[in-house]
Amino acid sequence: MEHIVTLHIEQLPEGVYLATSDDIQGLVAQGRTIQETLEIARDVAKKLLEARSVADEATAGRLPEACERFDYPLVVAT
Repeated sequence: MEHIVTLHIEQLPEGVYLATSDDIQGLVAQGRTIQETLEIARDVAKKLLEARSVADEATAGRLPEACERFDYPLVVAT
């Protein structure tokens, strides 16, 4: 099953990128590039979702399922 998770990505003063999410409590990922940060965030999200479903399958909050059409926030700097 796929879920849509919104990430907040910011560049830290040290030059690395930090990703967090309001959708998954505890999701924090840091990488040298945006791509690396996204890959780490995907792995962390998967592990957190798996742990949450095992810990409390009946009462865990549900994320929206991915579908064929959805909105994706794209940031374009000019």
